[in-house]
Amino acid sequence: MSITLHNLHPNPGATKTKKRLGRGRGSGTGKTSGKGVKGQKARPGHHGARFAFEGGQMPMPRRIPKRGFKNPNRVEAFPINVSTLEKIFDAGATVDIDALRAKGLVPKLAEQIKILGEGELTKKLTVKAHRISETARSKVEAAGGTITLVETEATPAA
Repeated sequence: MSITLHNLHPNPGATKTKKRLGRGRGSGTGKTSGKGVKGQKARPGHHGARFAFEGGQMPMPRRIPKRGFKNPNRVEAFPINVSTLEKIFDAGATVDIDALRAKGLVPKLAEQIKILGEGELTKKLTVKAHRISETARSKVEAAGGTITLVETEATPAA
């Protein structure tokens, strides 16, 4: 027998009929619909409690002290170590954000990259990055490579 749309059905026991609540006192689940009498748990929608509600106790998000300043416009630079560049790229290669994306090292949403100095570098590379640490700069230059800092477009203030 071939399977077609008109003879498709779920396996026996795979589906259960929904319990019909609130259909008269004689049904067994009428009147209060199995919720008992009044109280917070009888109320509609999440037992009547909003998100983070702790029964009148001061909620955790309000108990924890808030300090400092979080800059909403901060752009996080994606870190790449020179040891990774040593492993992935051949001598004389140009290392920029597009080349790193092509090798699968930088996610699509990363806007900036920063080269960090962990590890050793022996290959001569042309590095184009948004930021670079001092140790990474010295290691790239010691290997005979060149560094170009890429300018980022300034986003207009809202």
